[in-house]
Amino acid sequence: MQAHERDLRVVAVAIALSAMGDFVALIALGLRANEMWEGFGVSVVFIALWAPAALLAGHAGLIVDRFETRSVAIAASLFQCVVTVALAFASGSIAALLALAALLGVGATIGQSAEFALVPVLAGRRPLARANGLVESARSLGFVAGPLAGGALAAAAGTKGALLVDAASFLAITAALASVAVRRQPVRTDQPPRAREGLELLFGERTLAIAVATGTLTLVFMSASIPADFVYTTVDLGKSSLALGLVLTLWASAMLVGSLVLAPRVAPSAVAVCALLAASLQGFSKFAAPFWMVFPFMCFCYLFGGLGHGAKNTLFRTLIHQRIAPERHGRAFAAYNGLRNGAELIALAAGGALVAAIGGAGTLWLAGGAAGIVGLAGATLVTSRGAPGQAAARANAS
Repeated sequence: MQAHERDLRVVAVAIALSAMGDFVALIALGLRANEMWEGFGVSVVFIALWAPAALLAGHAGLIVDRFETRSVAIAASLFQCVVTVALAFASGSIAALLALAALLGVGATIGQSAEFALVPVLAGRRPLARANGLVESARSLGFVAGPLAGGALAAAAGTKGALLVDAASFLAITAALASVAVRRQPVRTDQPPRAREGLELLFGERTLAIAVATGTLTLVFMSASIPADFVYTTVDLGKSSLALGLVLTLWASAMLVGSLVLAPRVAPSAVAVCALLAASLQGFSKFAAPFWMVFPFMCFCYLFGGLGHGAKNTLFRTLIHQRIAPERHGRAFAAYNGLRNGAELIALAAGGALVAAIGGAGTLWLAGGAAGIVGLAGATLVTSRGAPGQAAARANAS
């Protein structure tokens, strides 16, 4: 096996461990925070963990682009290990818990940006969409296994034990990254890189700007629909929590197929439009589910939604890799991740209000339909004047 191929697989395993560990930490911290501040604890923990990605995106990307990237990823993983150990032994103070959770989010923001920037170097001669598909499928596997592992660990060993296991996973990730031979060195230029440059890169040319703007808007609607998944399954359909777990697992499993099978088959020239069509499919799958209010039909629709979700994530990563110069990937992805996390924080709050106002089925119709329409509109805009966008992309990557 070639060095690049082996290193890419090692990083994919590390990403799967990281994604699984994120859920273990979320469940453990959510349970502990709820004990300290019942009713609000879970929400504020989510905000503390995700806010750094939105608020510190520019600085995280700047770190990734100014230093050797594998070393940054290792440092971020070790930092998260130390913070997780501190979280395991923190007790009695919700303020201390939230402060440490925010530090954990800072480490995740830097680590995820470093991982994104490493992928093109690790890909070698492998097509970018295929390399990104492997990475996204690894992340999806972590999402599938994480909630189950987090719940089981918290039940068996308590929140302290779950967090210590999560800390051990960061040590395993560090060891995996240390074995990677490929390096991504920073490119020295006359003009020093700027923290805010990530957003300028994302919106610096027409096609990428349209894709990022409309893709982020579809994410707002999709995230707003998440509370409706719970209400629609358990209230409107009258099913148990086991049925809810099944439909969410089906969605996550279909994401693997979208990442590994669908996205790599897209031609490089069609990545932008197919990313937005995949986002549209994701939305319309939720829009369709309540039209025939039976559980098997919901499962059928959500399988298509997961396919779109996995393909969309992979293709958006590939699009940024294609259209942004490699030495700027850290800032570009950090900015993209910041937009995503900011959108999700706003949308989750809005989704709760929507469900309270119009119910689970109504929220799926509204949010899913809006996401589907926005995705189609973005795809139409991207294809309406493709040539200027290609020219600008070349200028942006030079």
